[in-house]
Amino acid sequence: MAEESSKVKDSEGTEFIKLKVVGQDGNEIHFRVKFTTPMGKLKRSYADRIGVPVTTLRFLFDGKRINDDETPKVLSMEDEDVVEVYQEQTGGR
Repeated sequence: MAEESSKVKDSEGTEFIKLKVVGQDGNEIHFRVKFTTPMGKLKRSYADRIGVPVTTLRFLFDGKRINDDETPKVLSMEDEDVVEVYQEQTGGR
């Protein structure tokens, strides 16, 4: 029996996955993205939705920081994977 893929295809055959972006406060925002979409686009969209500059946020997947040019395909993401978001904190004395 063939294994079912968690990828969703639209009418043009483009593959999408659903990602859950979870902030420090526990709020979740769900995104549907193409496998080839750079994660920088998702990061900017999330920052716009919560009303903060994207430069103040850090996005992690599997404990590793996500770069803007990486795609879900490069990161081996699957449907319903979780991206964690943290506010950057600058240390002091």
